[in-house]
Amino acid sequence: MFGLPLVFTVPFVLVALAGLPALYFLLRIVPPRPRRIPFPPLRLILDLRPKEETPVRTPWWILLLRLAIAALVIFAMAGPILNPLPAGEAGEGPLVIVLDDGWPAAPTWDDRVTAAAQRIEAAGRYGRLAAVVPTSDAGREIVAANASKALERLRAIKPVPYIPDRLASFPAIEKFIASKPKAALVFVADSVERGNGRAFAQKLAGLGVPLTLIADHRPVRILTAPRNEGSSLNVRVSRSAARGAEQGQVQAFDLKGARMGEAAFDFGSTTEAKAQFDLPVELRNEIARLEIAGEHSTGAVTLLDERWKRRRVDIVSGETADLSLPLLSPTYYLTRALNPYADVHEINQGTADPIAAALDDHPAVIILADIGTVSGAVHEKLTRFVEDGGLLLRFAGTHLASASDDLVPVQLRRGGRVLGGSLSWETPKTLAPFDRQSPFYGLKTPDEVKISRQVLAEPESGLPDKTWAQLSDGTPLVTAEQRGKGMIVLFHVTADTTWSNLPLSGLFVDMLRKIIALSTQTAKDQTDKTATAANAAAGDKTVLASPRRTLDGFGVLGAPPATAKSIPTTFDGIGDAEHPPGFYGPPDALLAVNALAPDDMIQTADYTGLQIQTEALHTTEPVDLRPWLITLAFVLFLIDALASLWLVGGLRRPGRHAAATMVILACCGFGGIGLWSQAHAQPAQAITEPLSPNALESVLETRLAYVLTGDSHVDEISQEGLLSLSRVLAARTSLTPGDPIGLNLAQDELAFYPLLYWPIVPGHGQPTPAVLAKVAAYMKQGGTIIFDTRDALTARPEGPPTPEGRWLKQMLEGLDVPELEPVPADHVVTKTFYLLDGFIGRYANGQTWIEALPPAPSDGSARPARSGDGVSPIIITSNDLAAGWASDRSGESLYSLVPGGMRQHELALRGGVNLVMYTLTGNYKADQVHVRDLLERLVH
Repeated sequence: MFGLPLVFTVPFVLVALAGLPALYFLLRIVPPRPRRIPFPPLRLILDLRPKEETPVRTPWWILLLRLAIAALVIFAMAGPILNPLPAGEAGEGPLVIVLDDGWPAAPTWDDRVTAAAQRIEAAGRYGRLAAVVPTSDAGREIVAANASKALERLRAIKPVPYIPDRLASFPAIEKFIASKPKAALVFVADSVERGNGRAFAQKLAGLGVPLTLIADHRPVRILTAPRNEGSSLNVRVSRSAARGAEQGQVQAFDLKGARMGEAAFDFGSTTEAKAQFDLPVELRNEIARLEIAGEHSTGAVTLLDERWKRRRVDIVSGETADLSLPLLSPTYYLTRALNPYADVHEINQGTADPIAAALDDHPAVIILADIGTVSGAVHEKLTRFVEDGGLLLRFAGTHLASASDDLVPVQLRRGGRVLGGSLSWETPKTLAPFDRQSPFYGLKTPDEVKISRQVLAEPESGLPDKTWAQLSDGTPLVTAEQRGKGMIVLFHVTADTTWSNLPLSGLFVDMLRKIIALSTQTAKDQTDKTATAANAAAGDKTVLASPRRTLDGFGVLGAPPATAKSIPTTFDGIGDAEHPPGFYGPPDALLAVNALAPDDMIQTADYTGLQIQTEALHTTEPVDLRPWLITLAFVLFLIDALASLWLVGGLRRPGRHAAATMVILACCGFGGIGLWSQAHAQPAQAITEPLSPNALESVLETRLAYVLTGDSHVDEISQEGLLSLSRVLAARTSLTPGDPIGLNLAQDELAFYPLLYWPIVPGHGQPTPAVLAKVAAYMKQGGTIIFDTRDALTARPEGPPTPEGRWLKQMLEGLDVPELEPVPADHVVTKTFYLLDGFIGRYANGQTWIEALPPAPSDGSARPARSGDGVSPIIITSNDLAAGWASDRSGESLYSLVPGGMRQHELALRGGVNLVMYTLTGNYKADQVHVRDLLERLVH
């Protein structure tokens, strides 16, 4: 009885209940002193003489006890459930789950999925269809499916690393509701207003169908405004709403993921707090990632690149009035402008050779304020400093205007140009807007900035390419030139206010910050030159940086999605769908893109006043109370039985009623134990649970499967790729597979799927030992897994392993993997359906590995295709096969291929067909090749 279901336990209990009155009646009719009559039946008949008995009232506590037993049985038969699933409305229309999937939903994502799944399951009990609509899927047509399909779709969705505009998804919802007027809506919303939260909910309420809003009231915490200051690195922590005192920690990591330090923060009763890292500047410059511990969202992560590193800047001034009027000197304005984000060192005026002294400090940037001609050994040292990667920033003045020097980006005219004054016909000039190719692009040019004097550049053919800023009349204000690995930048005005009021404006600070940030990017000189030449040939001078590693909605760095696009090196915005937050560009000059701007704040969404039903987000699992109520009823019944025996004297004279007492105790005890085991035997129930609908469908038809990685974009690519491959198999072969399915390795059965496609996402944790044991059993029982690292473009034969490669290597250490080799040209997998030279996908330069064949025989004959009739349990590739297979209904590839073309897409599909046929048929082709040898062995 310890594993019996409730349907078998309850009848046993009822029989026991029915037998107890009969036993009690027998106790009352048995005479106390049986006479000695030879024939036992006659003895019983003679003893049945009438007796005069006085009825006894039932004690009030016995009556109350029995009423309680009856009430518990009635309640149990009603099937009470604690925290029940939503009842669901019985109707003909489908249920539409609108799910906020921006990064604010990531910290409570599991609760959201559970809440949506409970709604879908409730609708499925009434036979209603369901559809899941993430707000990031703007414009995608909504299709309702049965509950199992909807749940599969729900579990494949993951948070995106940006906040989508919810209104963009409304037209598709409106169109679906117009075609299904009896539908019902459930909006699982996050707690932020950004993305038009209230306006979207208001539009949903206006569709005229039942709408339920499941709101999350948990405040969202974000990380913004990092500042690498003189003695510490400070970062601002904010929350969307003040909900009492709250403390936490911000953790710092380097590019390799090593923890650099922790900083505590305390909100108190406010919505903002500060975390401060008191580390040496050398360690602070190694920090590449800051995150709020335990928040697990993109908004709780801030990435740092070279622009946030604190650089050493040395200033050398040629002004002689610095000592007498320090507040009017160029060094004063430069120091005040640079101090917030650089370590500024002023070379003393009394130093014999100030430029040499600056070079001895090994700074990243040297600023020469009105220094004339530099010659001799100092000139050679300064030239070597620039060519080795340093940045030389020069400001004009009376000394430079009359000097002749080659350490300037352009050739200068002697003297200068005076704008305004009693001897000039011209008036002071304003700044022109910055060009797109300028590092200052995006900065606003205030009208109050006036230039009254400047040094002019000689006209030359390459002057426009060297101009970063110019006046309204087109004359250069800031010019720059690449020298070796470094750069020379020249302001054609002074660093003080004698020639302009630029040093008094905030624009001056922003311009200097942009220039100092360039001191870390000179190492990518050749990359930028190549990209600039390619873009110039197309008429564009913008240098682009391709995505390298991007964040997912949970704030985990991984491979960029297929939809990610390159950004210009001057990009200063926040991440979005096309440019997800992450690192862009080459490894030696990474550009960080974050989900939030430094001054961003998150506002809580306000849904009050809307005519909709609102529920709080809660995901408590339902608890069936029937076993507990029946168990309690049995306990009370046992107490009643023992009390009845005690009242009639059965317990006081055990010898007389010992047998009946033992029967009662046995019936009640076994019944109670059976019900108690029913309430606690959850593992036993799990073993006998029926197969899921997906598993039953997979038993009836062959289906390709892929592993759900937790990355929605990767899972979508896998589904689209396997769906396209299934269509090709149905059109070109005798196999007609069903729709592909995504598998959760921890929950789903693998035995029904001959081929499993596993794209590697390094940002997620390693599988548990139980999952590894399940995978090992699948491979040993004949299943084949294609591991796709998708890193063909980033992997280097002699270089360090990629993150995908390291993740896969670590996982395979827990599996019994056979010896592998690159797919040989004569392997049976290359000729199961098509004759192929290799297996390509989105990329064509990666290597494909398979279980090693036995060595070739020493007599020179062809080696067998396999040592047995089995199939290789493991295939490893890096060519992103699923993206290469994916196509629309017309056969056009969904993703850009490298090097590209329809031919590559066709070869990718042919390779997929061969892999499937190889998995299903083994090495039958190899047997055909060796049929003569096989027949000779059978004869002899």
